[in-house]
Amino acid sequence: LQVPESSIFGLLGPNGAGKTTAIEIMLGLRNRDQGSLSIFDKDPQNDFAFIADSVGAMLQEGGINPGLKPREAVALYASFYKEPLDIDTILESVDLTGVQTMVRRLSGGQKQSLSLALALIGQPKLVFLDEPTAGMDPHARRRTWEIIKELKAKGTTVILTTHLMDEAENLCDEIAIVSNGSVVTQGKTVEL
Repeated sequence: LQVPESSIFGLLGPNGAGKTTAIEIMLGLRNRDQGSLSIFDKDPQNDFAFIADSVGAMLQEGGINPGLKPREAVALYASFYKEPLDIDTILESVDLTGVQTMVRRLSGGQKQSLSLALALIGQPKLVFLDEPTAGMDPHARRRTWEIIKELKAKGTTVILTTHLMDEAENLCDEIAIVSNGSVVTQGKTVEL
């Protein structure tokens, strides 16, 4: 794969195709069996600190402390970065301002929104969004699409997995289709 900078790149394929595994390898969370990988001229296996500072991720399994409230979770993640986004601004953008419910009691869509906020709080140059709108209502889904488009406009590279073809068509500049751990085809969205 080659992903153009400042673009929205779709990684599509059926369940079990290897999309999430590929993301975990790109994040340095899983070792690759073979081949090479470079993100901003760095290998995630060898330079995890650089990846942690420059890359944001919204994975399918959030792993957020269930006893925290959204503002507490965002404040905690913000403390990991030198120049995080403003906590109130990011909470407002994902429609979680004033939500006092603990993570374990949030709706599925609210958990997704919180995961998105956590992925973006560090102002990453590259962000991985693994099925970011799964479980969201139509309003939250449209809001998330707008956030993703704003990321691209600011020069952030987005790698997005989705099973929703309208989402891929509306957001992605380029797409790679994965099957059985291999890229079957890659090209401009309008061409595919």
